[in-house]
Amino acid sequence: MAALVAPMHAAAQQAEPEQQPALTLRAALALAAQANPVLAAARYEAEAQEGLVIQAAARPNPTLSFERVGRSGGGESDGEKTWQLSQQLELGGKRSARLAAAERGRDAAGAALEAQRMELHASVVTAFYDVLVAQERLRLAQDGSELARRATEAANKRVAAGKVSPVDETKARLAEANVQLEQSNATAALASARQRLAAHWQQPGASGSRGAERAERAERVEGDIGLLPEPPSASAMESWRAQSPALMPARLELERRKAVSQLELANRAPDLTLSVGSKRMVDPSRSQTVLGLSLPLPLFDRNQGNVLAAQRQADKAGAELAAAAVRLESELAQAVQELRAARQALALLRGEILPGAQQASEAARKGFEFGKHNFIDVLDAQRTLLQARAQYLTTLSDGHRAAAAIERILGHGTPYNQH
Repeated sequence: MAALVAPMHAAAQQAEPEQQPALTLRAALALAAQANPVLAAARYEAEAQEGLVIQAAARPNPTLSFERVGRSGGGESDGEKTWQLSQQLELGGKRSARLAAAERGRDAAGAALEAQRMELHASVVTAFYDVLVAQERLRLAQDGSELARRATEAANKRVAAGKVSPVDETKARLAEANVQLEQSNATAALASARQRLAAHWQQPGASGSRGAERAERAERVEGDIGLLPEPPSASAMESWRAQSPALMPARLELERRKAVSQLELANRAPDLTLSVGSKRMVDPSRSQTVLGLSLPLPLFDRNQGNVLAAQRQADKAGAELAAAAVRLESELAQAVQELRAARQALALLRGEILPGAQQASEAARKGFEFGKHNFIDVLDAQRTLLQARAQYLTTLSDGHRAAAAIERILGHGTPYNQH
């Protein structure tokens, strides 16, 4: 059994040596973290929010004004001249509320960046194992072609000896052609899987040696596709809401909306403007000190519309948080169930189905060569073996996809930390 299953655990090693080393999962994740444009956009947004926090902490600038009234001659001292310095004083806690809203926006952008990082991580993991599975499918298709070729040779010999009908030879050639078609489809599927993986770090219009090198990194990948992680522990399942990076952006968006609501309430209070200056009269020897105080009267505009809009936006963010929690909880439960089912199926495939199908295929082929079985038995046994191997790879692919989804939701204690 070890000789049967071990080749299916490793990536295809028969490829010609290349200058570029084989791509590991760790290297693929590093490439994506460095060059993925979606992650870069989220990072820029987080940096932009930091600038908004700096701006929110700034106080209003003072205003310097100059006024000249009348001219009685051509001298520099003709007319009245007034210099005045004004300073707006924010009342009602506007500055602290504005700063709190900006800080919550920064926190929300940081959470969105982390969620995008986990989303990218899970996507790269899924695409990486898709390539590994596609490589193994191609190898198995090549093995299937070899089996079909041997069956055709055996049929030819039996027909030449006059022991079976030429119809069996025709059936063997048709079976060989079908397996070759499957090999062609597996080659195309591998090329598509490689492109999906490389798309995580390729740049639009990338050219030159560096762009070509990054594209080639997905041509040869290596890893152990036979290893599926354990399902998350009960404690991780119970506390997922508090630690989930996928849920954190919605939670912090609610906090930001609440802070904006408080800011709009603070904006209802009018701001006080103090002025101080000097007024020089027509007579240069006379001057006056000017003091001023202005306060808008909130008779018509009390910011009532913005307050209502901010409150409803906070309510909307709360509803979106609840919806995200329900959706993620459903996704988590489904992914855990799929991972458990995949592990159970793999145990059955490795322990019974694959060894039995392998033995049945060998027995049918040898029995046909010695005249103990007809060719239909050979084809059925060969088809059963290929289907069992295909089911094995499909189960592995489903298991790795489920594990990546669990990792994206839980974040902490991820199943792929060992890579």
